[in-house]
Amino acid sequence: MRALLQRVSRAQVRIGDEIVGSIGPGLLIFVGVGLEDDAATAEALGRRVTELRIFADDDGRTNRSLVDVGGAALVVSQFTLFADTRRGRRPGFTEAAPPSVAIPLYERFCRAVEAAGVPVARGRFGAEMAVELVNDGPFTIWLDTDEGKAGG
Repeated sequence: MRALLQRVSRAQVRIGDEIVGSIGPGLLIFVGVGLEDDAATAEALGRRVTELRIFADDDGRTNRSLVDVGGAALVVSQFTLFADTRRGRRPGFTEAAPPSVAIPLYERFCRAVEAAGVPVARGRFGAEMAVELVNDGPFTIWLDTDEGKAGG
């Protein structure tokens, strides 16, 4: 699985004129599910996201986790995190899991974040969404559960 975390002061997802998910301070998390991912991967990534110390303490150092600061998460499915751009000019997505695999693992990831006590708002899987955010910092982190990849 891959996750792109953006520390935000607020974020929301719209589908047309409808706001389907909205948070105040916390993390906007784009999640991509790969062909080799499973439930254990989704749960481990969910725990890692909630425990990662990327929020400032009283001295301005990044020593607090999402749980520590009482933040929320807005989780948006993003199969394009598995884009392969090594050849040609059109990205390929053959390493992204199909919806029958990705949806349950996306939901498992969300439940793992919720199990840590973090409120979770969601985008809508497979929908065309408009994501609005105010990046706090800016602070953006890339996590990849595949060994040997950045941030794993």
